[in-house]
Amino acid sequence: GGWRERRDASWCCLLGFKNDVARRAAPIKKAKTKPRSKQPKKLKFITTEIRCQEKSKGGLSYEVILAEPVAVTPPKRPSSPSNKVSVENIEEKLKAAEERRLSLEANRMAFLAAKMSKIEEASKKREEQANNFISQTREALEQKMEAHIEKRESFINDLKYKLKDHRESVEKTRLSLEMQRNEVRNAVEEKYKTAIAQRNEYKKKMLDRLKEHEHRAEMVRQNKERLSSENDEQQTASSG
Repeated sequence: GGWRERRDASWCCLLGFKNDVARRAAPIKKAKTKPRSKQPKKLKFITTEIRCQEKSKGGLSYEVILAEPVAVTPPKRPSSPSNKVSVENIEEKLKAAEERRLSLEANRMAFLAAKMSKIEEASKKREEQANNFISQTREALEQKMEAHIEKRESFINDLKYKLKDHRESVEKTRLSLEMQRNEVRNAVEEKYKTAIAQRNEYKKKMLDRLKEHEHRAEMVRQNKERLSSENDEQQTASSG
């Protein structure tokens, strides 16, 4: 803890803050049980001088004195030794470069081969999964089709049975209606025949009655004529 607080306070002084601001920015909290540490009154750096003095209990103040900048000359770059390049060195370098190229090419080909192997393996796996999915889907569809066909055949057979029962019922109803119609027709024909016979008999009776009435009328007329002729004869006889 202490050196970090001192460092923060020194940075606050370097940035131009006042003493009270520095104290507020980085207060030093000390436990009562710990002994108070004595700070050095003067710290010297290469280009910066920091003076520290204790103002009050629990607080510190810092003074920063900036020194003149020092011109630092850069170190001289060591000159590279002159090496004479020979044909053998060039050939060795070319050979090493060719070996590196071949090694890189081999590594690249091995990487590509491994990648292609992974791609082929993934493709085979996907193809196998697709084939499994297709086979499972086909089996499920075939099972559904078989179940649908069985259900359809059962429905058709049930419908045929119902239609057969309905047709038999309709046929029975038709035969019953046909019998009733024949019975009604026979009854009507019988009634018609009876009515015609009764009508003919009634006509015959009426004709017989008319004939008898005419016969009686003729007899009355003849009797009237006979009586009239008798009266005429009597009158003639009485007058003569």
